[in-house]
Amino acid sequence: MKSGFIGIIGRPNVGKSTLLNAILGEKIAITTDKPQTTRNSIRGIYTKRNGDDDDCQMIFIDTPGIHKPRNKLGSIMTDMALNTFKEVDVVLFLVDDELSAGPGDKYIVELLKNIETPVFLIINKIDKLDPEKYRRIYEEYNELGVFDEIIGASALSGKNVDALLAKLKSRLVEGPMYFPEDMVTDHPERFIVSEIIREKVLLYLDEEVPHGVAIELESYKEEPSITKIGAVIYCERKSHKGIIIGKEGKKLKGIGKSARLEIEGLLGTKVFLELWVKVKENWRDSDFILNSFGYRKDE
Repeated sequence: MKSGFIGIIGRPNVGKSTLLNAILGEKIAITTDKPQTTRNSIRGIYTKRNGDDDDCQMIFIDTPGIHKPRNKLGSIMTDMALNTFKEVDVVLFLVDDELSAGPGDKYIVELLKNIETPVFLIINKIDKLDPEKYRRIYEEYNELGVFDEIIGASALSGKNVDALLAKLKSRLVEGPMYFPEDMVTDHPERFIVSEIIREKVLLYLDEEVPHGVAIELESYKEEPSITKIGAVIYCERKSHKGIIIGKEGKKLKGIGKSARLEIEGLLGTKVFLELWVKVKENWRDSDFILNSFGYRKDE
């Protein structure tokens, strides 16, 4: 069996989580059109077993978007992504525009020049790029001489995902099977449940409230025919609390219904979901609160 670890990096909102879900064939990482949706390093496990030389297991690490931090949470998220360089056998660097389009990709390229790990450039969203723009992006990055492979793909439609997997497998060496073959992530269900709720908050709030929301599960009780979940949506300002709840509580009810339906699909059982909204001012800059929410700065 061939096995190894693959890190997925890139600017915020470039399609990293969408690519991971496409590779696995199911949703384990939340996706929205909001930058910085991913806050934790999320491991997705792709296993192919036929009992022959074609067997492989690839552990993908989806990372927060690399960006210039504006608070302590942003610093933790960026550190998570950068530390991935040290842990993996191959790095996938996703882009969706020319290098000259902004400073974000240039910063990442400079970091990649100093690592020995093989780096694949994935030009994502090719279904939205005209051929001439794709050619410019390809040539601009190819001239740098940094990348071992350059592949065009569409994480959303799944185009060229199989070709990417084949290229990755050719880079891996014989190794152990790290996880059971039916396991697609090492994150517990409770983590995924809290992420589903956070995704629905982001989707329902549009641009009204910044990313100052966090989810904490206060109760999680599994009964024979139903799972009862109580969760708190934390925000940073009192004014945000009213926006999240909405007029006559309609927005919070919509968030709850949408989250409950997806959680029921995940758990395969009926779910009773209760949501509350509480204020923790400036929690993204509080070491104590960040720790309590599970965001810890790497030493």
